[in-house]
Amino acid sequence: MSYDTQIPQAPQAALRNGLGTAALILGIIGTVSGLIPFFFWLAGILGLIALILGLVGRGRVKRGEANNKGVTTTGAVLGLAALILSVVGAVITFNAVSDAVDEIDKTLQEAAPQDPSSTAKGDAGGKADATKGLVAGAPSVYKDKLKVTVSEAKPYTPSDAADRTAGTKAYQVTVVIENGGKKEFDAALVTLSARAGQDGVAAEQVFDDKVGTGFTGTILPGKKSTVVYAFDAPAAAKTLTVEVSPGLEHNAAQWELKIG
Repeated sequence: MSYDTQIPQAPQAALRNGLGTAALILGIIGTVSGLIPFFFWLAGILGLIALILGLVGRGRVKRGEANNKGVTTTGAVLGLAALILSVVGAVITFNAVSDAVDEIDKTLQEAAPQDPSSTAKGDAGGKADATKGLVAGAPSVYKDKLKVTVSEAKPYTPSDAADRTAGTKAYQVTVVIENGGKKEFDAALVTLSARAGQDGVAAEQVFDDKVGTGFTGTILPGKKSTVVYAFDAPAAAKTLTVEVSPGLEHNAAQWELKIG
């Protein structure tokens, strides 16, 4: 009787294809993220991981530990593509932020008044004192060529319809806004306020059938608008500080006027 003697074969080691599969998945997600500029950071992270896993996975394929060469290679290539897209996205994002900051700075510079001492002399024949505000007739000129001027304060006699505080004197000022720019100006946003005397007591605006309507509508380029305002000040007050705010995009300017 004869017996066949068979030598048992060693079990084949399990293939380790996990790294290649992970590289492919991360590479796809990283590449898609790289197409969106603001997700450049995610594309960079996933692309780097996918590239590393893909290269390690290819090493396993060469050693016979894995058989998904195509998947591993594709994952590594997509990881590299995601890294490239992340760099492009970073450049686009940083340039966009830089342009936005420059635009904001430009807007703020246009909104700021120019140095009053560099403007022409006003009707009162003097330049502005930076510590006291503008004098009567001295213009406040902005970067967008908008010019605001407040005249001298003159006594004003309100009509009987005006609601006033007893013991005060009324004064009128003429405000002129000239649009020297290239865009129309919304004059409806202009606001005025006034303070009287050294104590800076609020000077109430006078409303009657002659004054108090304020600026309305828009001012076209090359045009101007003139409005007369009146304010009640304490009888003993010697100065009237008038503040004009042209709008949200322009800083307010003040005029120091003599009264009494």
